[in-house]
Amino acid sequence: MTRTLVVVGHGMVGHWLVERIRDRDREGRWRIVVLAEEPRPAYDRISLSSHLEGGEDGDAGALDLTGPDLLDDPMADIRLSTTAVAVDRRARTVTSADGTVTGYDALVLATGSRPFVPPIAGRDLPGCFRYRTVEDVEAIRAAAVPGRAGVVIGGGLLGLEAANALRLLGMRSHVVETAPHLLPLQIDAGAGQVLADLIGKLGVQPHCGTITRSLDPGPDGRVRAVTLDDRTRLEAALVVFATGVRPRDDLAEPSGLTRGPRGGVLVDDHCRTPDPRIWAIGECAAVEGRCYGLVAPGYRMAECVAAQLLGLPARPFAGADTSTRLKLLGVDVASFGDCHAETPGALEYIRHRHRAGSYAKLVLADDARTLLGGVLAGDTSAYPLLHSLMGREMPAGPEQLLLGTPHHGPHHEREPAWT
Repeated sequence: MTRTLVVVGHGMVGHWLVERIRDRDREGRWRIVVLAEEPRPAYDRISLSSHLEGGEDGDAGALDLTGPDLLDDPMADIRLSTTAVAVDRRARTVTSADGTVTGYDALVLATGSRPFVPPIAGRDLPGCFRYRTVEDVEAIRAAAVPGRAGVVIGGGLLGLEAANALRLLGMRSHVVETAPHLLPLQIDAGAGQVLADLIGKLGVQPHCGTITRSLDPGPDGRVRAVTLDDRTRLEAALVVFATGVRPRDDLAEPSGLTRGPRGGVLVDDHCRTPDPRIWAIGECAAVEGRCYGLVAPGYRMAECVAAQLLGLPARPFAGADTSTRLKLLGVDVASFGDCHAETPGALEYIRHRHRAGSYAKLVLADDARTLLGGVLAGDTSAYPLLHSLMGREMPAGPEQLLLGTPHHGPHHEREPAWT
């Protein structure tokens, strides 16, 4: 007997779930109905910056994840431009904004997240953009004015990507970050300073430890400048908000589902809500109270739910490794483990080579031998080795590990900059 699975959301994680089920459901146990809010099928949101940098010839179709096999699959009904507005758990139906009511035997919420825009005066002026969808980046590209200044509010990963895209579109980029340094979630102040110095040489000007006071219009009513809390005024032909996201959990409380303490649909380690017919995955899911803003954990959640729906052994979702290795504006940056030394008694080994433009910090347990985490900027060549040693006793001294040449003897070498 064929049952109906409704998936609300067709982002990268929702698409992964649909593909996993269709690949494995040889008996045709599930007919899948996808309620997709955007006007296009799932696409590679991670590569939006590449699309923005592509100029007028950039092809959004190159980002598509949904092939013709799925679009033509009679067991998969993907409904574009369809926003789910209500869930009736008793009737087991989902109502869309156009009034369509879709029944389900199982329901998976994969609604993702929405950009957070802080309540700054002038945030709705023409020339202000979010950085989330294909339509967002195409609007930014159309508004870019070579030689003029653009301001990105938010100095995290997405903000730096946006700043680089503006630079490649011929604009002068400013990045405004309220934290004392760039990438505050991934790196520490030392690495942040190295990153700021290096991107400054590329023409991207960071402004850290400051708050945006207002966005100011010009005579034409469009945004013309950004005023910071120290009264600094930055010229701005356009402004891009990259100030984080919030889980889209709008369907939870009206349908009687619980939200996590910081938002998101509360689920257990199998991504199940208290309703045995409803799951949540991806950025909208608060797994045992915690939301994950990365696509890799979302894929693992999707795998877990697909297995349950198909009656296969399902490995519980046990959290995610948030380690990362990136190249931002040509600058290598990496972090892993307890990069902020939050473990009680943790020790920090720091090596800062100013002339080379590189910075490294290793965080060790109080035995000075067990590697807990670290931060690298400017040179991340030692990252694979260091990441593999996380939580283990180091086979060599910190300096040798940073050089990528461990040995298995004692490490009593002179080691600078312990804190």
